[in-house]
Amino acid sequence: MKEFRLEELEAERAVNDGAYLRFLHERNMSVGLYALNAGEPDRQQPHLQDEVYLVVSGRASLTVGEETTQVARGSVVYVPAKVPHKFHHVSEDLRVLVVFSPPEG
Repeated sequence: MKEFRLEELEAERAVNDGAYLRFLHERNMSVGLYALNAGEPDRQQPHLQDEVYLVVSGRASLTVGEETTQVARGSVVYVPAKVPHKFHHVSEDLRVLVVFSPPEG
């Protein structure tokens, strides 16, 4: 079993001064914490893997392909592989758990 605490993951991400911290990498999936502060642009590109986003905190809009939705704590969104997607209009600091399958990187 592997156990993680969001507070510790956020601290590690902040210390490493990056928007993304991958904290789990297994044969069939990987998981990371993605962070965007209010007003910050999302610079990610489409991925080769399917993704599931679970919003831990914050508020933003998310566009996946041609569809846009509002996300906030508790939102869960599936993003198919290779589909363009971006968070935008980040109105509150956003923290998102990202599950990739198969694993990224």
